[in-house]
Amino acid sequence: MGRLTTHVLDTAHGCPAAGMKVRFSRLDNGVATELRALTLNADGRADAPLLDGSTHRPGRYRLVFSVAAYFAGRGVQLPDPPFLDEVTLDFGIAAADEHYHVPLLVSPWSYSTYRGS
Repeated sequence: MGRLTTHVLDTAHGCPAAGMKVRFSRLDNGVATELRALTLNADGRADAPLLDGSTHRPGRYRLVFSVAAYFAGRGVQLPDPPFLDEVTLDFGIAAADEHYHVPLLVSPWSYSTYRGS
């Protein structure tokens, strides 16, 4: 059964991004409809899959990670405005029966992502 998960690693501190706020939306014809807002747990993950079962269906989706707020909360001195404020990842799910994992590796100055397993 397919599902969608996410995980954020704080590469500046070498740890999971516990407490980072994330918004998750579905995109239809360029319009984002928020499906849920969440706070990542101590392991830098959502407590449950973002989509699974009948909710995990093909389409375009968006994750918005509140990067600057997370690093400011950790006491990192950020410029005003911060170099990275929110990181927005738009991605597609093509197969409802596959696991899609969207990790984010992030610092106040850079990020990377990939389709994980």
